[in-house]
Amino acid sequence: MLRQVLCADKIKKELEEKNSYYINYRIFKNGEMKYFQTKIVRAGTWGESHGIVLGCHSVDEETRNELVKKGMLQDALLQANRASKAKSVFLSNMSHDIRTPMNAIVGFTTLALSHIKNEEQVEEYLKKIKTSGDHLLSLINDVLDMSRIESGKIHLEEKLCSLPEILHGLCNILQADIHAKQLELRIDTVDVFDEEIYCDKLRLNQVLLNLVSNSVKYTGAGGIINIRIIEKAGAPAGYANYEFHIKDNGIGMSEDFVAHIFEPFEREENTTISGIQGTGLGMAITKNIVDMMNGTIRVKSEQGVGSEFVVCFMFRLHADAKEPQEIPEFANCRALVVDDDYNTCDSVSYMLQQIGMNAEWTLSGKEAVLRTHQAITRENSYQVYIIDWLLPDMNGIEVTRRIRKEMGVNVPIIVLTAYDWSDIEDEAKEAGVTAFCSKPLFLSELRNCLLSILNAGKEKEETDGTEHTPLHTGRILLAEDVEMNQEIAVAILGDAGFSTEIASNGKIALEMLKNSDPGYYQSVLMDIQMPVMNGYEAAKEIRRLENKELASIPIIAMTANAFEEDKQEALKCGMNGHIAKPIDVKNLFETLGKILQ
Repeated sequence: MLRQVLCADKIKKELEEKNSYYINYRIFKNGEMKYFQTKIVRAGTWGESHGIVLGCHSVDEETRNELVKKGMLQDALLQANRASKAKSVFLSNMSHDIRTPMNAIVGFTTLALSHIKNEEQVEEYLKKIKTSGDHLLSLINDVLDMSRIESGKIHLEEKLCSLPEILHGLCNILQADIHAKQLELRIDTVDVFDEEIYCDKLRLNQVLLNLVSNSVKYTGAGGIINIRIIEKAGAPAGYANYEFHIKDNGIGMSEDFVAHIFEPFEREENTTISGIQGTGLGMAITKNIVDMMNGTIRVKSEQGVGSEFVVCFMFRLHADAKEPQEIPEFANCRALVVDDDYNTCDSVSYMLQQIGMNAEWTLSGKEAVLRTHQAITRENSYQVYIIDWLLPDMNGIEVTRRIRKEMGVNVPIIVLTAYDWSDIEDEAKEAGVTAFCSKPLFLSELRNCLLSILNAGKEKEETDGTEHTPLHTGRILLAEDVEMNQEIAVAILGDAGFSTEIASNGKIALEMLKNSDPGYYQSVLMDIQMPVMNGYEAAKEIRRLENKELASIPIIAMTANAFEEDKQEALKCGMNGHIAKPIDVKNLFETLGKILQ
């Protein structure tokens, strides 16, 4: 082949058309491949004499670099094709997943209109519309989150947070789904004594919510979901290591799928097959957030058995000195913990020891009653009882009733539960329950509960106000360009006791405020994306007004620009708060209450 391309006739023919000619070839010598190039150029005056210069040199390094680049390009093309195929599948699935709640929203709206006089039926339809709307919003949020992660626009905002608050908030969010699927939720802490941490609360909550929601989604009725928070030793001074274990006995996953679970758009079964809705983005988002928080996540799963996720983080601790844990009034008192979960018994008993008590535990309600009888007989009674609400042999209320028959009314009995106790509160109080504590139980909460029992006269009864009674009277200036959004906001604010005046863009809002007397408007609810003048510009102009009273009016962004940078931009422009659309009515009232108090 080399002789053919280097023969005189071939060279003459090639050089007639161009000034140079080269051939690349390779040599296999001593077990190694080497790359060379021979180059031939015209010499002298070609028309008069056919002179050439021929040179041979090694192109091994350049060739190898090109081969590497070619390989990288081929890999990139392969990955791009795979991503393109995955996104095509994703769009197909999303088309189905979005149409499902949209179909429900449109269908139930039509039904509600056709049964408008039947209040109960319309109410039921509206509840289903809200559920479908919430699901649609979660799908959109997943897609936006993944897009922002890929473009590097997600930033962590570390603030002082309460670990108990985060975990109890998580339980509250999941409560309805747990109840609807008749699942058993077991949640406990192990050696968690550092409760005040610095972290991005929103992102930590998102990670935990994604994982637990998946467990709820893929666990059948009557299944069990375990959440365990462990504080591990070995962190540097001022920091603590935490492990979050989320375990279920649901459908589990195949070994092949587990290997790809954190890749975008991956789902073991699509919605059409499994009937379980989702984007296939939740785990990819979770993994990216965990990486951003310098954490780790691992998964163990078996089909038909269940799955367990373990997420590990190291958080900076709050530097303030801790209060002493002991309660002198309970020093050396005997306590009995009653729970069917060994880990909860062990954890709560250890907490009681930190408070200064002598704790014992049992896994059975019947044994708790028997121990109580024996303790009275031996004149060595228990001074505190902590009893789980759901025990296998009898529930916590019945155990309380029987202990009261033995002990009388003076001994404190605290009932532990991972569920909403409002439905059984009256029955529990009648049976003799002194107080309730939510799972997971943290040391500070147990200590506060015991202190509140000691100071029963000062104990405050918490109420969860679900009805929106009028909060204020006054006038709100609403800057909003979309008529439907105007109508919704006016109705919600009217229910809260406000009257509302509307400006269809930022410039009109600015003029209306400028021409008003101080105090005429109590606050401005400001949309961001509006024609003529947007919300950011309007807020800046309001803050520049000569009349200082008007310039200092509270301004709250009420917008679909819902990301953290949007919130920061609103604050930078002089706004006092930020409310994301769709409007969470409770959040709106709470924000207004804080700003207008």
